[in-house]
Amino acid sequence: MFFVLKNIKKFFAVTLALVLCLCMVVFVSADSKGETAKILFTHDLHSRMDSDILNGKEVGGFARIKTLINEKFAENEPTVLVDAGDFSMGTLYQTIYETHASELTMLGYLGYDAVAFGNHEFDYKSVGVSNMFNAALENAKMDNTLKLPEFIVSNIDWKKNTSEDNLIVKNALEKYGAKEYTVLERGGVKFGIFAVVGQDAEECAPESNIDFDDIVEASKITVNKLKSEKVDIIICLSHSGTDENESKSEDEILAKEVPEIDVIVSGHTHTLLEEAIKKGDTYIVSTGEYGRQLGELELSKNSSGRWDLVDYKLNKIDSSVAEDGQIKAKLDTYRSMINENYLNNFGLSYDQIIAVNNYDFTPIAEFGKELKEDTLGTIIADSYMYAVKQAEGDNYTDVALTIAPSGTIRDTLQKGNLTVWDAFNICCLGIGPDRITGYPLVSVYLTGAELKTVAEIDVSVSRLMSAAQLYPSGIRWEYNSNRLILNRVTDVKLTDKNGNDTEIEDDKLYRVVAGLYSAQMLGAVEDTSMGILSVTPKDKDGNPITDFQKHIVYDQNGNEVKEWYALASYLQSFEKNADGVSVIPEYYSKTQGIKVDTDSKNVIAILKNPNKIALVIYLVVLLVISLVVLLVLLIIRKIKRIIRLKLQ
Repeated sequence: MFFVLKNIKKFFAVTLALVLCLCMVVFVSADSKGETAKILFTHDLHSRMDSDILNGKEVGGFARIKTLINEKFAENEPTVLVDAGDFSMGTLYQTIYETHASELTMLGYLGYDAVAFGNHEFDYKSVGVSNMFNAALENAKMDNTLKLPEFIVSNIDWKKNTSEDNLIVKNALEKYGAKEYTVLERGGVKFGIFAVVGQDAEECAPESNIDFDDIVEASKITVNKLKSEKVDIIICLSHSGTDENESKSEDEILAKEVPEIDVIVSGHTHTLLEEAIKKGDTYIVSTGEYGRQLGELELSKNSSGRWDLVDYKLNKIDSSVAEDGQIKAKLDTYRSMINENYLNNFGLSYDQIIAVNNYDFTPIAEFGKELKEDTLGTIIADSYMYAVKQAEGDNYTDVALTIAPSGTIRDTLQKGNLTVWDAFNICCLGIGPDRITGYPLVSVYLTGAELKTVAEIDVSVSRLMSAAQLYPSGIRWEYNSNRLILNRVTDVKLTDKNGNDTEIEDDKLYRVVAGLYSAQMLGAVEDTSMGILSVTPKDKDGNPITDFQKHIVYDQNGNEVKEWYALASYLQSFEKNADGVSVIPEYYSKTQGIKVDTDSKNVIAILKNPNKIALVIYLVVLLVISLVVLLVLLIIRKIKRIIRLKLQ
């Protein structure tokens, strides 16, 4: 009997233990739904709401992105969808940025939870930002199915800058309902999201008149607030970027200095990270530009309360992804608005074919990376020369030089038919005083000596900052990359398309044409180079220019000559094929010796004809060497004296 009771007790004990274990398994299983998190992300979309052709294949497009977003959310994991800035400026959709807020509105229709500023949101200045937010709110009033994304701004110090521009932006953000951070709960996971704009991005938005605080100090403050909210995961939408040089990689520095951040979605540098960068317990992710991939990061919570990587992938957006019909219809409506409200002013339409291209131009991802002549830059600079002649007609004054910096060139010329869309995308930046999209061309004067300095800026400075590489028309230069920096240019001459050269007179004034932004940057060279290089844009009488807007090039009807329209009209000017469509000539299939590196290692070639900068450096080096030699001689003399004294 005792044996039976003893075994019954054992049976119940084992059964109870099994039941408890089962309950714990069930409990853990039920609770584990809150232990995973998924982040879908983009950045640097730049108004690329339509598909693009890249290497002959169709990529990107909001209609396809929406299909993929729906599929990811249907997986029923705790998921958020975010964008790290520069969602605007880059295609014809930006022409209705102020009036219809097409980009921000479409992010709402796509289902984005939170978005942040990039530097290009300020391209139309504070008034443009304000108008965009107001237009988005009007769209939401008219369509109750539209839920606009939360707008997150975490590192503007509103007290530091009390300018009118600052007040305009602040009021617009308050009206929109922007926040320093947001907390979103999905499937038991509390996502804490904040957003910062980095130093380089701030410097790329000089007309914003907004002061952004240091991203590390601002992040520390906001992260502490999020920790008090008891969030499970902290996400930073950073428009700061990464760099191969870790000491310049703002988001890697941020991850190191603020280790409580779990994920940094890193925009601004257009980086495509095939693998997430892991710094401590922080993951840095980037999905490249233009919505050609949808980033996806899946994490699981570990025993220490931080997050481990489960999966990281960049979902390609191509023709294998079906287009969402509703999004496609909305984009069709916007395209009609673009034709009616913008392109009609130029006698053009959105998808109008303006030229045929049979040649390979440098892909934009590679453009400007190496210091060299490039046919893409040449055709753009040539288009400025053409446009000024057409605009001024009989009143044309000779232009010696036109220049297009690589940083303002945003796309390339694909093979095949080229449309108005393509031409606009290449030179799409900015706005003029007329409040019409597109930087206008500006006419200034430089001395011959300053033209040579422009060449030196290209050769020496662009190696340090690729966006400063210049592509000229009307001039050519030779340089030796083995010479001392700021003394590499060996020959500069005016030239024409037939290769005829003209010597430059140092004291003579020469007319120079560039885009408004580029011309202003020429004037900033002296400050940027700490006075080593000096270029002072002047009027025709030699007076320094203080207001570049007074020197805009206008056509005979009083319209600003826009950079993009200069290119579009030039593309239309070439000889026509049997279908009556302009064909890009063979001239642009190869380089023309406009920028030539002699690459000589000969000592005489390296040292001859030094400029003033080189002479100063050589004198300093000679002085240092002389001092070192003198010091050595004194030491030797002293040693000899000591030896003599000991021998006596």
